[in-house]
Amino acid sequence: MKVLDITAMLANGTVKFLLRSPLHGLVSNRVMLITVSGRKSGRLYTTLVNYVRDGDTITVVSRSHRTWWRNLRGGAPVAVRATGEGLKGVAEVVVDDKEAVAKALLALHPRYSAERAARRAQDRVLVRIKVA
Repeated sequence: MKVLDITAMLANGTVKFLLRSPLHGLVSNRVMLITVSGRKSGRLYTTLVNYVRDGDTITVVSRSHRTWWRNLRGGAPVAVRATGEGLKGVAEVVVDDKEAVAKALLALHPRYSAERAARRAQDRVLVRIKVA
């Protein structure tokens, strides 16, 4: 295992711990946990993601090569842990609307230029979660 992989695993584990603790405020304004069920296995997978919330809609952008979001195609129930709250919702994936992905990237990363967001949108997907 590479040193970079070990460092990332330790960092992710630390952030996951913080998000589940009373200290969540240190990281939970932009980072959350999303739990999805595997379509074939039914196994629960919890992933650390960046997000933006607007009312009852949570927006997540993921790299296309990641696999967690593929379980959400066609809409699927999810559980999220954001700002210290455990929420349930329904997620849907937007793959082909690169303009919507770029717009979400600008919301996630306000310092991005429109050109940078458009370039990065090419290998990303958008996940919209309606929370109840």
